Amino acid sequence: MKTWVPSDSVADVLSELPGVECAVYDGTSSMPDGVEEVEVWIPPLVTVPDVPGTLARMSSLRLLQTVTAGVEPYRPHMPEGAVLCNARGVHEAGTAEWAVGAMIAVLREFPGFVDAQRRGEWTYHHTDVLADSTVLIVGYGSIGAALERRLDGFEVEIVRVARSAREGVHGMDELPALLPQADVVVLLVPATAATAGMVDAAFLARMKDGAVLVNAARGGVVDTDALVAELKDGRLRAALDVTAPEPLPEGHPLWSAAGVLITPHVAGSTPASVRRTLRLVRAQVERYLAGEPLENVITDSY
Repeated sequence: MKTWVPSDSVADVLSELPGVECAVYDGTSSMPDGVEEVEVWIPPLVTVPDVPGTLARMSSLRLLQTVTAGVEPYRPHMPEGAVLCNARGVHEAGTAEWAVGAMIAVLREFPGFVDAQRRGEWTYHHTDVLADSTVLIVGYGSIGAALERRLDGFEVEIVRVARSAREGVHGMDELPALLPQADVVVLLVPATAATAGMVDAAFLARMKDGAVLVNAARGGVVDTDALVAELKDGRLRAALDVTAPEPLPEGHPLWSAAGVLITPHVAGSTPASVRRTLRLVRAQVERYLAGEPLENVITDSY
């Protein structure tokens, strides 16, 4: 079974499985031979060039297993007869941990204190605090639940919003009324047609003065120009692991906007994620070889 994998470490965990022939393709090197014969493709974390063209040539593809929770580069171009699965669960710990650290860093003004440290200045003043805050989680799935577990003990109120309402979780239609109550708004929604640009000027205007927007979703969920306008006015603050555009180019106004912490899409880039990716990939390929039901099958937009 010809299998394309993103790294030698993934090839190693699959090497003992019977009949699995691995070729490493990380998107930075030349494409291996035999694209028409690939039956299982595990793409790398960073999307390879020309996904539509590559998938169009994969006439034998039966399983595409991502190492990311997002599947937007692949879903519209999947060949007939191939199953698309994501890496739900792999990046929960890292992303949730990043979100907690990011909101605390902004509220407690750590970036400003780091700048003062570099200047050798003692800039004592009071800051905001996470305690007694309302944290609104937009896109309450497995990562949202992981975030809530990590916020337990911080003495905050959690408000949950998901695509569909259920017990304890509000629907998206209730979001406009919930935004003015939140001190921190955490974005964990997938990148879909419905979420593209959902955090627009009207969304941001509903947020209370001084609130913090935490984006651990995708950059395209947020209208960057609208966010920059709010940051320049000093009315809102933000912590961004993802941006639009991405990578954020030199000189972009987000870099110099007040009250924003930016990290280069690293929330899920941790040793824990690597370990969990290897376990997921091995188990998923074992299920495929055995003809058993696969995990994390994408049946709709996500």
